[in-house]
Amino acid sequence: METEKTLLKTDERIDDLQRNNLKIIQSPGRFCFGMDAVLLSGFVHAKKGDKLLDMGTGTGILPILLSAKTECEFLTGLEIQEESADMAQRSVLYNHIEDRVKIVCGDIKNAENIFQRSSFDVITCNPPYMIGKHGISNEEEPKAIARHEIACTFDDVARAASALLKPGGHFFLVHRPFRLCEIMLTLSQYKLEPKRMRLVYPFSDREPNMVLLEAVKGAKSRMTVEKPLIIFKEKDVYTDEIKNDYGF
Repeated sequence: METEKTLLKTDERIDDLQRNNLKIIQSPGRFCFGMDAVLLSGFVHAKKGDKLLDMGTGTGILPILLSAKTECEFLTGLEIQEESADMAQRSVLYNHIEDRVKIVCGDIKNAENIFQRSSFDVITCNPPYMIGKHGISNEEEPKAIARHEIACTFDDVARAASALLKPGGHFFLVHRPFRLCEIMLTLSQYKLEPKRMRLVYPFSDREPNMVLLEAVKGAKSRMTVEKPLIIFKEKDVYTDEIKNDYGF
């Protein structure tokens, strides 16, 4: 049996995900998952028996959470950074979910050569949000790769999702509203029709800072815009929806 002593490396910790007794290994010096990943896990829906791929899985937060939130037959996480993929795999072993979750170290830009085309029912992604390299001191730093389009662009993400999804398959992502026009155009270019959108606001009187999107491969044009998701009702006080539905 894997234990904390055998699984943890220097400067790593185990965090409780507050669901089904699941835990995750993280290293604060590299990159820790944020609220965006948790909100995306709540936006995703999948059917019993589905095969799901999370592209750019980091330390595995989405496939680990979705192993509890869905009845997917199998969940795969694809991650380009070897140390993050290793942490994700060790979290899978720690949670004893290796029969349903697999971590693959690889590049999204090469995903079509790693996996069979049209082989997934659901694909998820929490991609890098930032286009430019402003503020980056080292392009090889894990946090820079996670936040900036260094290892892949959104075009790379959409192209891979389109190639790997089955016809009628669902693509879920979280991104920033300031890139929404570009995102919609790129999704449509790769026959991923936007079908559902929800904007996320830090406070009810602020601008949205996240957008949750669902697209369907090969679907006809028609999109539903869901009611806004508000994070805080006042400073440091979460709304009831965030507390009840997401466990914050």
